[in-house]
Amino acid sequence: MLLKTYAATVIGLDAKIITIEVTVMPGAKIHLVGLPDNAVKESNIRIATALKSNDYKIPGKKVIINMAPADLKKEGSFYDLGIAIGILAASEQIKPDALSEFLLMGELSLDGSVIPIRGALPVAIAAKEKGFKGIILPIENAKEASIVEDLEVYGISNLKDVIEILQSTESRAQWRTFYANEKRLNRIFEEDFSDVRGQMKIKRAMEIAAAGGHNILLIGPPGAGKTMLAKRLPTILPSMTGKEALEITKIHSIAGKLDQSSGLIEHRPFRAPHHTISDVALIGGGSSPQPGEISLAHNGVLFLDELPEFKKAALEVLRQPLEERTVTVSRAKYTLDYPANIMLVASMNPCACGYYNHPEKECVCAPGSVKRYLNKVSGPLLDRIDLHVEVTPVQFEQLSSTKKEETRDQSEKLGDFHFRRRCLI
Repeated sequence: MLLKTYAATVIGLDAKIITIEVTVMPGAKIHLVGLPDNAVKESNIRIATALKSNDYKIPGKKVIINMAPADLKKEGSFYDLGIAIGILAASEQIKPDALSEFLLMGELSLDGSVIPIRGALPVAIAAKEKGFKGIILPIENAKEASIVEDLEVYGISNLKDVIEILQSTESRAQWRTFYANEKRLNRIFEEDFSDVRGQMKIKRAMEIAAAGGHNILLIGPPGAGKTMLAKRLPTILPSMTGKEALEITKIHSIAGKLDQSSGLIEHRPFRAPHHTISDVALIGGGSSPQPGEISLAHNGVLFLDELPEFKKAALEVLRQPLEERTVTVSRAKYTLDYPANIMLVASMNPCACGYYNHPEKECVCAPGSVKRYLNKVSGPLLDRIDLHVEVTPVQFEQLSSTKKEETRDQSEKLGDFHFRRRCLI
């Protein structure tokens, strides 16, 4: 008996539907074809043990499993659920009536429980586009997938839950997940622009950068407040649209960076990678391409602290994405585009010791070393940073002042229209 179940694989930012065909015939052994990787090939051991733990069994016959399209490499372990249900239906241990209505995603553990997956949101979007009634996936991913409207999302904990959903329409309600957020993005931040004492000129420069979506470089000695100012920049950017929030959530879901306790990402991202980061981790790619830090900061802020300490190769790969607002990763069989519409905020010391041109402390750098230190950052990269701002230390009188500083809400009003216009370019 030939049965079909459906799963999906994520390629770039989109998911592609995978058809899992299962048939049982006289003979022995399980044959898994369709260009599976090692994680998929090992699924027969996980599935056999999980079925036995839940009072089901692998039929004592030849089981042939084909994953179509056959020319697309299948990677990962989240096909386990689709394969297991296909085997049960093909061997007539469960009824196959509802298999065509649902997309099945999840990795099985040996006791039959289901382990969370990456990329649940793009998979749910693909399920809706292809006309599936619903998607069955681990309960930890259900809130994320339920963002997609007009798609039934069932969050399950183990294999028996899946079987009951497929066999009984009356009992499905207890596993159905709904998106509880009322599409109103939260604007509560831990930081506020009013936390910064003094630095009125620098705060004005940050507001201009936020208004126009400009890249900005902060140059100043240690302790002047460069990092503090950078961390508060996302709080004065305009709130995200629903489309922007969905796009950012999609990227973080694929990268496995999404908090399972929340659905839609509500704040503009702020990414601050360490200066030891590689060029691939910054820009994206790898043997199994994943979005890098520049894409994780899409529609938000990428903060590079201590800019001259980054590897030269890592900094130079930023040139093209800063202009084109996208990252292209090319492989032999396909080319992927990751969005990279970011505001770059960088900070650096004026010299190696950090006190060149300091009003109080003396610079101890040797003659010529200041120039060599500044030359670590190439001219073409600096040319793509619109604002270069000198940050000076704040006097004690300003730090201890009780004067009320400008708040985030006041700063945010400055550039809402201009920022949105720039995001659409």
